[in-house]
Amino acid sequence: MSGRVNQIGFSQRVRLEWLEHTANLVLAGNDKVVVNDALQELLRNKVSVGGQGKRGNREKIVTILMKTWLTVPREFEALRDEGLNILQGLPRKNRITVHWGMALAAYPFWGAVAAHTGRLLRLQGRAAAFHIQRRVKEQYGERETASRAARRVLRSFIDWGVLHETQDKGVYAQGIQYSIQDPRLVAWLVEASLHARVNGSAAIKDLLDSPSMFPFRLAHISAEKVVFLSPFLDLLRQGLDDDLVMLRRKRPAT
Repeated sequence: MSGRVNQIGFSQRVRLEWLEHTANLVLAGNDKVVVNDALQELLRNKVSVGGQGKRGNREKIVTILMKTWLTVPREFEALRDEGLNILQGLPRKNRITVHWGMALAAYPFWGAVAAHTGRLLRLQGRAAAFHIQRRVKEQYGERETASRAARRVLRSFIDWGVLHETQDKGVYAQGIQYSIQDPRLVAWLVEASLHARVNGSAAIKDLLDSPSMFPFRLAHISAEKVVFLSPFLDLLRQGLDDDLVMLRRKRPAT
C-alpha cells in the first residue's frame, strides 16, 4: 500500500460527469475494451482535440477514470463493488460522495491535496493554491510534476463544486457541503479513506472529521457500528475515546 500512497497518478483535471459516465459503463457490465473505447469517444472533442499522442492528456484521463472504477487493485475490488451498489441507490446530485471515496482510495494523491485544502479552509476559511502546492511538494518532493498535478486536482474540486473561486486570484473558499447521515455510506467512506493511508488504520474520530473529507459532514457513528457495517474492517480498542479502525488483513471468505 505504501508505494501507491507515495505515487502521484492523479495528474489531470477530471470532471465529475466523466466519472459518472465511467461508473455507469461498469454497471452496465462492459469490459475493459468497451469502456476504454467509450471514454475515448466521450473525451474526443473535449480533451487533446486532434492529438494522437499515446500518453497525451486524454489518455491520462482515461487511465484515471478506469483505475478509479474498473481496473482497481484487487485489494479493494469489494470496495468498488459496494460503491457501485450504493451509487445505484443515490440521487444523481448526491453521487459525488461515492466518486470522491473511490478517487480517494484509488489515488491517495487526491486525498493528500484534499487534506491540505481542508486544513486551510478550517484554519482560515480560505485556501490559497500556492500554499496547497507548497505543502504537496513538501510531501511528494520538490517536483514540478507534484505542483502541476495539485493544481489540476484543485481545478477538479472547483469543477465538482466543492470549492469556489474568490475575488483573489488563486484563493478558494468552501463550496457545496453534503450532509452524510446514512451509516452504510459513512462506513463505506471510512473504508475508502483507510485505503489511502499508509498503515490502513486510524482513529475513528480522525476518519470522520478528516480534512480530506472537507466537502462532507459525516454523521458521527461509533467504531463498532462502522465495523459491523463493513466485513472488511477490524476494531482495535486502545481506550475509552481512542478506537482504531483498520483494514482487515485477511479478507473474509465469500
